[in-house]
Amino acid sequence: MNFIKLTLIFTLSILFVSCNNQDEDKTKNISKSSKKINIKMAAAFPSSLIILGETGIKLSKTINNISGGNINIKYFEPGALVPAMEIFDAVSSGSVDAGWASPAFWAGKIPALQFFTTFPFGPNPSEYIAWLRYGGGNDIFKEIYHAHNIHSIHCMATSPEGSGWFREEINSVEDLKGLKMRFLGLGAKVMEKLGVSTQLMAGGDIYAALELGTIDATEYGMPAMDLELGFHAIADNYYFPGWHQPASLGELMINLDLWNSLTLTQQGQIEVTCAETFLDSLAKSEAVQVQAINKLKEFGVKIHKWSPEMMALFNENWAIVVEEEASKNAEFQRVWSSLKSFRENYAIWHNLGYVD
Repeated sequence: MNFIKLTLIFTLSILFVSCNNQDEDKTKNISKSSKKINIKMAAAFPSSLIILGETGIKLSKTINNISGGNINIKYFEPGALVPAMEIFDAVSSGSVDAGWASPAFWAGKIPALQFFTTFPFGPNPSEYIAWLRYGGGNDIFKEIYHAHNIHSIHCMATSPEGSGWFREEINSVEDLKGLKMRFLGLGAKVMEKLGVSTQLMAGGDIYAALELGTIDATEYGMPAMDLELGFHAIADNYYFPGWHQPASLGELMINLDLWNSLTLTQQGQIEVTCAETFLDSLAKSEAVQVQAINKLKEFGVKIHKWSPEMMALFNENWAIVVEEEASKNAEFQRVWSSLKSFRENYAIWHNLGYVD
C-alpha cells in the first residue's frame, strides 16, 4: 500500500512539474511573439516620390498594422541616417537596421546584384518573379546578401522605364558620343560602348546635375516619376522604350542579425507585406503613366521611340557587355547562367502562350 502511495505521489509530482514547465514554455512563447521591435529604415528615395517613395511608406504602415504594433518601421529620408549610396554598408554593419533601395545601387560592390533588379532586354515582371520563386533566383539572392550580413526581400516592382532625357534629338549613334549621362546598372555599360560617359547618382541629385551641366542627359524612372522630378524643364526629348529597364524590382534590406532575432511570426508578417506591396506598386506604376505622358506633352516634351536600327545597336552591344562582365566575375557568371537557362526554357511557353 505504501509503495502504491509513493508511486502515486511521484507520478503526480512529475505531472505537476511538467505542467509548470509547459506553462513556462507558453509564457516564453507569448513573450517572444509579443516582442516589439523598432526598425530604422534608411531610404534611397524621397518618401514624396510616387511609387518608389510612397511604396516604402505604405510598407511601413502596413507592417505596423498587421503586427498589431509589434513591428514599427520608421522611414528615414535619403541622407537623414546615411547617404543613399552608403545604405548597403550601413545595413551590413548594423549601424542602420534596414534600407529601402535597389540592388542595382550596389553594382560597384557586387556586380551580380544588378540581375536582381533589372537588366537590358530582360524579363517582364511575371517572368522575373517566376525565375525568382521557382527558378532558383531567390536562393542565390539570399545567399549573396547573407554573405554580407544582410537579408533582402523584393518588396516593389515597377513597369518599364523611359530610356532617357536629352536636350537634343538622338538620330544616330554619333549623337550619343561624348555625352555625360546619369545611367543605372548594366545599361550604363552598353551606353559606354556607344561613347557615352556614364555615372550613377541618387534621384534627388539629378536635377541639379542637369541644371549645372554636370551631366548632359539622364534616365531615371517612368513618366510619372520623371514628371515629378522635373527633368522636362531642362531636357525636353524623352525616349522610349526603356530597353535597359523592362521591369525594375526594389528591395527591403534588413541587417541579418536583426532578421534572425525576429520571431517566425514577425518574419512572416514582413514577407507577406512585401508580397502585397510588390503587387500594389506594379499595379500603380502601370495605371498612372498615361496621365503623366499627357501632362508632359502639355509641357512641350517631345516623345520619341528609338528606331529599329538603334534598338538593334543597343541589343548587339548588350550581348557583348554581358559576356565580358561574366568573364570577369564568377558570381556574375553564376547568376547570368541561371537567368539565361531559365529564360531559354521559358521562351517556349512565352512564344506559345502570349500574344506579341
